[in-house]
Amino acid sequence: MREGFDLTLWLVLDVVFVVSSVTALILAAMAREDAYRAADKKTKSFWLMILAVTVALNLFVEVLFLSLAGLIATIVFFVDVRPALKKVSGGGGRRGGSSSDGPYGPYNGGR
Repeated sequence: MREGFDLTLWLVLDVVFVVSSVTALILAAMAREDAYRAADKKTKSFWLMILAVTVALNLFVEVLFLSLAGLIATIVFFVDVRPALKKVSGGGGRRGGSSSDGPYGPYNGGR
């Protein structure tokens, strides 16, 4: 019975690791190169390389230590790098305003 639980737990953790690392890789690829420099967060190629290695390790290597190291890199991206990129890119959540607001305030059609 314990073996079945261990296997299930490992499969769930493996899926979480893979999904989170693939998501981080996609988000890192979608961000602009200059946003990384403006946010002072290494370079886009650095993060793409780290996250691609993480995805490869999670998919092909079943060593818990390496998977945890990749998970830490993924967490750092989500907690530190991505919010800084969103802030620099102007992608921070909309608080108030309408869908017709421009970057410098509301757009009123020249009225």
